[in-house]
Amino acid sequence: MKKIAPPFSLTDKLQRGDLLSAGCPSRTVLKHITSRWGVLALMVLDGETRRFSELRRQIDGVSERMLAQTLQWLEADGLVRRVAYEVVPPHVEYSLTPLGQQAAQKVRALADWVEVSFPSVQQHWDQTAKAAQPAALGAD
Repeated sequence: MKKIAPPFSLTDKLQRGDLLSAGCPSRTVLKHITSRWGVLALMVLDGETRRFSELRRQIDGVSERMLAQTLQWLEADGLVRRVAYEVVPPHVEYSLTPLGQQAAQKVRALADWVEVSFPSVQQHWDQTAKAAQPAALGAD
């Protein structure tokens, strides 16, 4: 049975976006939010204001360049607020906008699901690797 899409007017589509369409600009926002570092930055900033160095310490493995780029993307999308203080030494603080807080809640729910479900994923990986071993041995 074919699924019928809910009826959306042209105005609804323009306001909502159409992520399944290749030309939809909302895909860029999705890419920024769900990128490897975007998810983690949103999680760390959820309910907190952080300096760049604090973010970098909390997000293990992120390079300075990638964190800066990720924060720029999220700021351009209206999810992150950047405040630069003209003091010596200068410092910058990052926090979430109300829109960013909404996104962080959704991302946190997904991250929680990933962490809770990981044992099942790991079990599947182990089963897949075990099943592939005899096939690899017989390939010679």
